[in-house]
Amino acid sequence: MITGIHHVQLAMPRGGEAEARAFYSGVLGIAEVAKPAALAARGGAWFESPEVRIHLGVDEEFRPAKKAHPALLVRDLAAVIARIRNAGLEVTEEEMPGYRRIYVLDPFGNRLELMQPLG
Repeated sequence: MITGIHHVQLAMPRGGEAEARAFYSGVLGIAEVAKPAALAARGGAWFESPEVRIHLGVDEEFRPAKKAHPALLVRDLAAVIARIRNAGLEVTEEEMPGYRRIYVLDPFGNRLELMQPLG
């Protein structure tokens, strides 16, 4: 029986680690953690907090996920939106009953949904 999600893996192009760090740690505030030594040589980067784990892996034939996406819960969506816009990135807001939510593209074009429950 499935009891939860351990992590979400997104693809990135080779050599994009600095951009990944700037976005996932710098903009979204998710700390980078060291990859296990056996996996580090593959490239990519892992970002984790007690609530979420996002792993970016190098895909030699990279194509961004423009429709499929993780939906991340946030505590202060307004503050996150401000950080995203201050980084020069575009935010798309869409309505969903019970939530305020946005979409943003990571530096590689992968779609992320950020949601805050209303009330």
